[in-house]
Amino acid sequence: MVDFKIILSDPETGRSYKIDATGPAAGSLIGKRIGDEVDGGAFGLAGYMIRLTGGTDRTGIPARRDLPGSARRRILLSKGVGFHPVIEGQRRRKSVRGNEISADLVQINAVVKQHGAKSLAEYFEEPEAAAE
Repeated sequence: MVDFKIILSDPETGRSYKIDATGPAAGSLIGKRIGDEVDGGAFGLAGYMIRLTGGTDRTGIPARRDLPGSARRRILLSKGVGFHPVIEGQRRRKSVRGNEISADLVQINAVVKQHGAKSLAEYFEEPEAAAE
């Protein structure tokens, strides 16, 4: 089966949290596209809505929202995800992935769009910190 590391950003607090998605939770993301909103209940975050914002494969190649499919391609870029020009007008051919979530991706970036009843800090607090 497929495993993903989901980096979930909370715009209200400015903090990020890591979710290890395995099994059915990871399978629910296959076929989704960057920009789609998914229910956080699949990851144990009841009441949360999460928007997928990007991702990378095992070699660090980023996924672009404007590129259809899930395959890796070498395209000519002038700006945006995958290339940041140093000189004005600079272009370069770079490898990037399409916007579809597939088993080739390792990390998926996401942002909270709707909060649930419990705060994210309550879900992700460490047990030994709570015991002290």
